[in-house]
Amino acid sequence: MPSHDDQTRRDELYLDPYPLYARARRAEGLTYVPEFGAWLVARDQDVREVLLRAEDFSSANALLPDVALSQAALGVLYRGFEPRPTVVTADGAEHRRHRGVLNRGLSTPRVSALLPYARECAGELVEEIAAGGSAELMEAYARRLPGRVVGRLIGLDPADVPAAVHGGYRAEELLFRPMPPEDQAAAAEDVVALQRLLDGYIRDRRDCPRDDLCSAMVASLAPGGGELTPEQRHELVAGLQNLLIAGFLTTSAMIGTTLLHLLRDPPQWELLCADPALIPAAVEETARYDAAVQAFRRVTSRPVTLGGTKLPAGAPLLVAYGSANRDEERYAEADRFDIGRPAPRRHLAFGHGPHGCPGSQLAREQLRITLEVFTQRLPNLRLDPHHPPPAMRPTLIHRSPQALYATW
Repeated sequence: MPSHDDQTRRDELYLDPYPLYARARRAEGLTYVPEFGAWLVARDQDVREVLLRAEDFSSANALLPDVALSQAALGVLYRGFEPRPTVVTADGAEHRRHRGVLNRGLSTPRVSALLPYARECAGELVEEIAAGGSAELMEAYARRLPGRVVGRLIGLDPADVPAAVHGGYRAEELLFRPMPPEDQAAAAEDVVALQRLLDGYIRDRRDCPRDDLCSAMVASLAPGGGELTPEQRHELVAGLQNLLIAGFLTTSAMIGTTLLHLLRDPPQWELLCADPALIPAAVEETARYDAAVQAFRRVTSRPVTLGGTKLPAGAPLLVAYGSANRDEERYAEADRFDIGRPAPRRHLAFGHGPHGCPGSQLAREQLRITLEVFTQRLPNLRLDPHHPPPAMRPTLIHRSPQALYATW
């Protein structure tokens, strides 16, 4: 486990990685960052090259934890389901097998069918907020809408969604935040509870398939009939847990960050309220300017040269989408947040190549709906001056405000 000083330096970089990114883009070759234990891939051209050469840059370590687990936590996790490769961490044919069912489950017709429900949920949540004079928007809205939507997509009973969301946040906390052993064990209990909840849905859908993504995953990853084998259940729980967590954590983070940057810049918020046609541009600009997923890890599968640096097989990389999206060679005034940016070039907030986010359309639609509802219902929304300025969560995986207090 990293020392306290190591963790402090890492958290400082997580809270504001952009100065490091800028230095790395200007440097010759790649920059090795000891706090990350990896070579930082910072330039847009180099990031795109890595993402397109999946055979040379493996995703096996994409979600390498930041902290070591205590024996107490490992003992708890042992009673749950073992980790298996998912769409995020698999390569080659195995990745394509996991990806295929998600591509079908998150197709344009499937996403379109979800949008009336997403709008209904967004409207209900904002009406609850509007009944008061102020709110903490992360808890009141950003962490609730995506959970409901991805729960509907997967096929969860609405009554189970809060527990599933709680388990997902605890999984992220367990793997990426330092905690005392007893707190790790408590988080692990919540993760195992989530796994058992999902396993119940998986076994139910084996017996009684429905028109939902859980049923589709069971049919695709465990074809045939009969009782699921332990190995099939382990794989399906891992895949469904990854889908659930990615589906709501990333979108929750994007909603919070989008509202934060717009409310920090009142003229742009007012412009958006006056001209709703700018909403799609605002979604794309925020995603570019401050991506929720700042970086994923990769490891070289053979000796390669990248950005002028020779790397051996097994070299760890941190591939920084957030840095590529601020690359001055690609974006004019890249460090400026501007929803009126002319003809924005395609950013990397949702990845690129074979590992590009299969849920990007659903995430974008939830962001658009959010801005439509807030600008219509709460055009006088502003940051609450009675609370400290919002602080970001110290992570590169789901970058977002810790809390977002607003008033109107």
